[in-house]
Amino acid sequence: MRKLKSLVYAWISEKFMHGCSNYNSVEVRRGCRSKAQGRAIFAKNNVPHAKGRIFLWPWTAHAFAKEHGFPLVIKPNVSGYSRGSYFPINDFKSLYKAIFWAKVWWPTTVIEEYLEGANYRVLTTENGFVSVIRRYPPFITGNGRDSIDQLIDSENEIRKQMQLHPTVFPISKSAQVIAHLQKQKLTLQSVPDEGEQVELFYRVALAPGGVVEIIDQASIPEDNKALMLNVVKMFGANVLGIDVIFEKGIETSYQQQKCIFIEVNSRPYMKMHHFPRYGKAEDLSRFMAELENLEIQDKDIF
Repeated sequence: MRKLKSLVYAWISEKFMHGCSNYNSVEVRRGCRSKAQGRAIFAKNNVPHAKGRIFLWPWTAHAFAKEHGFPLVIKPNVSGYSRGSYFPINDFKSLYKAIFWAKVWWPTTVIEEYLEGANYRVLTTENGFVSVIRRYPPFITGNGRDSIDQLIDSENEIRKQMQLHPTVFPISKSAQVIAHLQKQKLTLQSVPDEGEQVELFYRVALAPGGVVEIIDQASIPEDNKALMLNVVKMFGANVLGIDVIFEKGIETSYQQQKCIFIEVNSRPYMKMHHFPRYGKAEDLSRFMAELENLEIQDKDIF
């Protein structure tokens, strides 16, 4: 049975979690596996998080939307790399479309309140922060001369020179990007004003061209740091990638703004911390060496 579990886990890791780290025990990974488990631990320990519900049938989500209103987020109860996640959802038509596509990834689905704000990944152990990044959907900044089409080419050339690929992907000019521009009454031929930032996709994921910015840890208040470290202890983990949104930013105390902890990642994708588009890459070699020396219980099974 163990050999079978090892083979299944190896296939899952290669197919869906390629490049993700593996420094937590199977017990910790199981405890972090679903969005529902994470939200239950957040609630038990008074960690600020979104109101949400796990559902199988769409009318449950419809009732949640009627009770709590929009904007909302729909995502599979089990997933990674933001697969099957849709946000912000602002109407019932978008809600049902999102439910359909999310269930392609997993039969049970999460509906949650959505917070407009700054999206962060905090890579941390219970002893201290390792790296903090802010994540952005793909975007370009206008110069008053070039079209969006040309600005995408320029941005992709910068990414090529910085050697960010394959961790950070080039921005595409796909049908999804064109549709997202149309919602803003823009096309690839539109010329943004000087300094105007144009979002090209709705997700912060790397595959559609999203980027990361290194955050100076000295700018983070002590109560925000303490809360993150406590979250790692709550899950009994060696290391976690904590996804959190701050309405004003992580540089302001969570007690002075709206804040939502989204989920914890027991197998965080650490490579993106090495390839920031903005900010200086940090030397994480000491931290990585410490993780490599850990004895991980049942590392090879799911």
